[in-house]
Amino acid sequence: MGPRTALRTKHQSPSATAAEAAGLRWLRVSGGPPVPSVHSATDGVLVIDEIPHGTPNLQAAVTFGRRLATLHLAGADAFGAPPPGGPREATIGMTSMVNEPAASWPSWFASQRIEPYALEAGIDMRAVCSRIDELAGPAEPPARLHGDLWSGNVLWGADGQVWLIDPAAHGGHRESDLAMLQLFGCPFLDHVLGAYQEIAPLADGWQARVPLHQLFPLLVHAVLFGGGYRSQAVAAARAALRG
Repeated sequence: MGPRTALRTKHQSPSATAAEAAGLRWLRVSGGPPVPSVHSATDGVLVIDEIPHGTPNLQAAVTFGRRLATLHLAGADAFGAPPPGGPREATIGMTSMVNEPAASWPSWFASQRIEPYALEAGIDMRAVCSRIDELAGPAEPPARLHGDLWSGNVLWGADGQVWLIDPAAHGGHRESDLAMLQLFGCPFLDHVLGAYQEIAPLADGWQARVPLHQLFPLLVHAVLFGGGYRSQAVAAARAALRG
């Protein structure tokens, strides 16, 4: 018998527990990044594997880029679709996030990921939302997103693999995950992105769309923390409009 796996217990709202458990199960795809196993998720208590930390390295970064592309290509039923069994009312960080399926990414992103948070943060995003169809780039099918892919949720494991933890999973645009990864930094990021494109090349102009996709996490941070995140969100909106 091998060594017993250490467990991590998280206490949160029942809705957040249900959303995270459903997301972790949904993100477990063949050839994708590893995710912790869910052992139980009841009454606001989530029990999952504890992943021992390791050190970032180049080979792990390259493998992660390829596996992240595989995860995105696994797809979703619709933009905004929650993971199977996941609630409509989910969370991202410490704020709410609605998963409401829609057929079109641009209109969904404007109405569900920009407007509600911009309103709460007191930031005018009407110029971006009015031009969202123009700014969105070529149409793509819904991708299977981690949804909160900042560096703190990318865990470099002691086993030499890069694990995904603490998702806000939903169907969305794959450039959104990559833009969040760039927003808060990631070791060996250029190698991650290069390996990603070996498996799933990005559409022309993706670099110019990074600020557009970064609006959602910046607005969430503006709602939660205010301060400099408000000015960063305004700057990202201006950059998105310039293309």
